[in-house]
Amino acid sequence: MSRRLAITAVALLLGASAAAAQDHQTRLTPADIRALAQGGATAGTSGVSGIRTTVLYGDPTKPGPYTIALRVPPNMRIAAHSHRDDRTAIVVGGLWRFGYGRKAEEALVKTLPPGSFYSEPAGVDHFAMTGPEGASVYISGFGPTSTDYVAASGTP
Repeated sequence: MSRRLAITAVALLLGASAAAAQDHQTRLTPADIRALAQGGATAGTSGVSGIRTTVLYGDPTKPGPYTIALRVPPNMRIAAHSHRDDRTAIVVGGLWRFGYGRKAEEALVKTLPPGSFYSEPAGVDHFAMTGPEGASVYISGFGPTSTDYVAASGTP
């Protein structure tokens, strides 16, 4: 059932994107995605060094729908932060330890395996971490986005 939910969520995300931008049709296989340019911190990411980001669709710095792929290395911690846009995400690889709150506390974490879906409502503080396996996550929103840390000390 959870796999069906994840597939439905992806279809809804892509359908909403397609409705908003009919002229920007995109079809990417995993090999196509691996071939796209990857960078470090970009708009809509935590800015933590070591995280690789690939823009799959749109531009998170401009108005309109976007989807980014994050590849987060093992044993990474991302401090509590929020974004100005509503976002949804699907875990596509590894284990993503995600929580809501103003401080990254283990007690607030839910471990999300591949196929998991979660939301990042606008202005809601959240945090994430990985274990020894790292994680890959696809995040979709409607830009422009931002990343606003709860504490200045958490800002990379």
